[in-house]
Amino acid sequence: MGLEEKLPSGVVLASVEKLVNWTRKSSLWPATFGLACCAIEMMSTGGPRYDLARFGMEVFRASPRQADLMIVAGRVSQKMAPVLRQIYDQMMEPKWVLSMGVCASSGGMFNNYAIVQGVDHIVPVDIYLPGCPPRPEMLIDSILKLHGMIMNEPLGPRRAKQAADREHELVASSVRFGK
Repeated sequence: MGLEEKLPSGVVLASVEKLVNWTRKSSLWPATFGLACCAIEMMSTGGPRYDLARFGMEVFRASPRQADLMIVAGRVSQKMAPVLRQIYDQMMEPKWVLSMGVCASSGGMFNNYAIVQGVDHIVPVDIYLPGCPPRPEMLIDSILKLHGMIMNEPLGPRRAKQAADREHELVASSVRFGK
């Protein structure tokens, strides 16, 4: 015998925070940043067999000002790192980053001076997707996990406090973890 039974049918009860997060989750527009073989798998995920459109992601944006999810697919060279950071800085808030493939996540088999050993040295990463190359099903699974993260994000002053607590300088993982 709660309030729900006294309301007319068709009335939905939810908090503003949940509604805003639901709209963010349901309309992610990814910025394509395909650099290597992982980009082929990312492109196939947008095709008719896997159909990202059912998650509201049918349009891959070429402009960072229209995108809120950056999928970094493939190895990032030292020359491409400033471009990646510039595109990330041009994206509007809130923005999320998905590191797709072992090369983007940790440099992969390319342990040399020309390849960045993990895209987290350049931009903050929200989801890491392992594999060489990861299958489209794995990309969809990581996007669904990102949806779960988005649904639990706070708004307003709580969001600002959480961002301030999370704010840290990007340092090499070898320095951060003492290797």
